[in-house]
Amino acid sequence: MTSDKIYNIGILAHVDAGKTTLTEQMLFLSGALRKAGSVDNGDTQTDYLSVERERGISVRAAQTTFGWNENQINLIDTPGHVDFASEVERTLSVLDGAVLLISAVEGVQAYTENLWHALEKMQIPTVIFVNKIDRAGSRYSELVNELRRSLSAPKCSFIPLLKAVNEGEKNAYVEAVYDSEKLLEALVENDDELAEKYLLGEKIDDKTLESALKSAVLRRDAVPVLCGCAQKGIGVKELLDCITELLPSADKKLSDTLCARVFKIEHDKTMGKIAHVRMYGGKLTARESVEIEAGKSEKITQIRKFNGQKYVDTGIVEEGDIAALCGLSSIKASHVIGTPTSLEVYKLANPFLSVKVTPTNTEDIGELLGALRELSDEDPQLDCKWESAERELLISITGRMQTEIIASMLKDRYGLSALFSEPSVIYKETPRASGFGYEHYTMPKPCWAVVKLDIEPLARGSGIVYDGGKVPNNTCFYRYQEHIKRSFFANLEQGPLGWQVTDMKATLSYAEHHTMHTHPLDFFVATPMAIMNGLTRIGTTLLEPFLKVRISAPSEYLGKVIGDIISMRGEFDTPVDTGNNFTLEAYLPVATSLDYGVRLATVTHGKGLFFSRFDGYRDCPMELGKTAKRRGPDPLDRAKWILYARGAMTSEDYSII
Repeated sequence: MTSDKIYNIGILAHVDAGKTTLTEQMLFLSGALRKAGSVDNGDTQTDYLSVERERGISVRAAQTTFGWNENQINLIDTPGHVDFASEVERTLSVLDGAVLLISAVEGVQAYTENLWHALEKMQIPTVIFVNKIDRAGSRYSELVNELRRSLSAPKCSFIPLLKAVNEGEKNAYVEAVYDSEKLLEALVENDDELAEKYLLGEKIDDKTLESALKSAVLRRDAVPVLCGCAQKGIGVKELLDCITELLPSADKKLSDTLCARVFKIEHDKTMGKIAHVRMYGGKLTARESVEIEAGKSEKITQIRKFNGQKYVDTGIVEEGDIAALCGLSSIKASHVIGTPTSLEVYKLANPFLSVKVTPTNTEDIGELLGALRELSDEDPQLDCKWESAERELLISITGRMQTEIIASMLKDRYGLSALFSEPSVIYKETPRASGFGYEHYTMPKPCWAVVKLDIEPLARGSGIVYDGGKVPNNTCFYRYQEHIKRSFFANLEQGPLGWQVTDMKATLSYAEHHTMHTHPLDFFVATPMAIMNGLTRIGTTLLEPFLKVRISAPSEYLGKVIGDIISMRGEFDTPVDTGNNFTLEAYLPVATSLDYGVRLATVTHGKGLFFSRFDGYRDCPMELGKTAKRRGPDPLDRAKWILYARGAMTSEDYSII
């Protein structure tokens, strides 16, 4: 495809806002499709999985490419259901710009706010498209003010470029809105050069205004707002023009050397693993060998350009473009081929539920494990684990719909039937105070590894911080200090309470090797013991996941809802009365509110609406949470741990003794 520029654009929205329909209309209008597909008919380009066509929702991000105004647009249609936010999370890392879709009927919804905050955090220039202006209840005329209230952002102006005519009627259409005076007023707030000309009374022509608008969009000081009806193709041409005229292209050089970021993994029966990459620098060609990790290279067997499920073999992908690489069996999502760039990744998905998966036919356990590991390659946050001692398969999820989709995919792709347990909450733990962990591993010979880690708790949401300290090389070789660091991060999955350790800083304050007795693996034996000794001595605080929720219902149910929130150990803000209805925001523990959306709908006879998003972990009283059974060898059981870590005992042997 000959093109002036390449645009890597994502379409994001709350579920049912019309993303896939909009994608189809873009493809049709650009000439890439002879006829636009329909979600209802199950024949769209980007929803090609059988489970997507059956349910009418997107569960995987899908890419398509087309031309517009002699430019190439690589468009990524993302899932809108919060349970599949990990797909959106990885897509965000490779975008130049985004289209945030909002329904003119439902308006700004809870997940819309999540997406907006992600785009804001990553500074991705954005266009807002308000869809379904022909539907009864459409309120585009009110939505711009709602955007300013709900999607608050410092210095950001929402600038309507289209207006809806006959809104809420079948014959609705759009007209351009270009008021140079209002546009000027919106732009001068964040443009000193333009403000100076304005104050001096200089004439500012339309060309200067358009240039200032583009600059403001690139800085995220301005967000263009368009409207239309994707199903009827209304406003789609204007949106495509806006993308190529105002959003950034991929011509900004981010890397002088080879740099390709993997944002999606798929599996093909013939080609095996397929890695979708965004090129930030250099180029890749078929039959070329690339380094996957230190000391390990693999050969690219084919390079494909995808349009939904269809593809063409291009043999090459160059800087700025998106393509899929075949033949790299060890590659994983979020890997970088070449020199990494300093691109920030925003955390949208936070799996806080664990589910046990059991094959209906016990003989299929091996095949089920292989299938779930393959699906975990595609979505790493599923985090499939095989607990050999308990002979259990566990996966992590964010909501019940994921289990339904996984069950369908297991059936369709692998011919496997599985049962899923009720979800259980994933707790975490954090150090209760500051202290240290110490291990003096010098027996039985030959061995010698001394490790001291200073431990301190961090604020909620900080994660894990490791400081290598300043231990000199003659006291502990730097290569051994690297072993300590690797072992430290690999052994935080289970603390004294059985949960993953988080919100902690560890500083290597002392380490010691022996020139004769130290074996290269000794620090992998000693470090886990030092960590667990320290955490056990200090003590840990149990943490539980919380949701931020928005509840809307008829006013007559306000008292009942407030009572429910209190009984669930929740906190709530002052309700907003909107006449016959109220809206209330609250914070609820996942453990007590897992099914509250269903309960609310039942109590209010379907009139209550419940939106939720993950809000982080908070301290949990021990009597209200739970500990987890230790899985596998325990570094606190020193004698057995040393045997296991030195290879003299397997995890199965450990569980028997």
